[in-house]
Amino acid sequence: MDDELAIQGPSIPGLTFRRFRGEADLPGMLRVLNAVHESDGVDEVVTLDQLRLNYATLVNCDPERDVYLAAVHGAIVAYARVFWQDLVDGGRTYENFGVVGPEWRRRGIGGALHRQNEARLREIAAAHDVSPKWLASEGVDDDVGTGALLLGNGYEPVRYFYDMVAPWLDGIQPVPMPDGIELRPVTRDQYRVIWEASAEAFRDHWGEAEWAEADWQRFEAEPENADPRFWRVGWDGDRVAGVVTVTVPEEENRHHDRARVYVAWVSVRREWRRRGLARALMASGLLAARDEGFTSASLGVDTDSPTGATALYESLGFAPEKTFTAYRKAL
Repeated sequence: MDDELAIQGPSIPGLTFRRFRGEADLPGMLRVLNAVHESDGVDEVVTLDQLRLNYATLVNCDPERDVYLAAVHGAIVAYARVFWQDLVDGGRTYENFGVVGPEWRRRGIGGALHRQNEARLREIAAAHDVSPKWLASEGVDDDVGTGALLLGNGYEPVRYFYDMVAPWLDGIQPVPMPDGIELRPVTRDQYRVIWEASAEAFRDHWGEAEWAEADWQRFEAEPENADPRFWRVGWDGDRVAGVVTVTVPEEENRHHDRARVYVAWVSVRREWRRRGLARALMASGLLAARDEGFTSASLGVDTDSPTGATALYESLGFAPEKTFTAYRKAL
């Protein structure tokens, strides 16, 4: 077919590489992604609706040119994608990632897709007059193959992240709100101002990219954001001081047979930091979840967060469960 790619890959009967064919490919890609998560011990379970939304709101990525699939006798066994992003603190990263079905690992498919990713990113970067530039990727540390592939191709570890879990919520105690901060019920008409306040707060995070309108569209349409009953937003008059969004990953809970919530965002704007606001918002949201029968919580964090987030989470009963590494290679 005319969408097949001349990628030099391993000698596997029936193996072909091709471009993305649109929504019809998403179910096959989803099967690979969730199989990889299961194999690597990553708890996240992605739904077809979430994957469809992600591909409908891509930023700096043309799926017809920037997504590549590997198939054996027509069945998708791996895929890869590239995109680029402008960083808040300067420079541009050219991001690449790939997922290979567990039964097809260590056979050269991932390496072939990685070479295609890099070739495409170098083509994109050559047209951009910006500096500095990096090739970038990341992976869960339990997937030793990805780490070995990146290190072997000149990438260096530059940052580390935790998935943290609070295995029970019984020990969490109420924390008073700082003076002048008011909690109000979250309504749908507040979503945009909440999103904009969080975008501002997250600008201090390492490697943070400029948020785009497509990011807002994804946030607004994300199924897990339809229910804000455990969100906590601190208001100082008509200004958002801090946000904690606690969501319910229903598919993940069904798959793992548990009652867990996910702390998706913890963001406090500079003016209101160092006053205990994040702790108060988190405690309030988690206590509300506990009162409705949820028994544990999870979140992700930069291990070197400048706001001291890791220590805050540990004090609320969270402990590291998985580690991830971000890699870069200078262009």
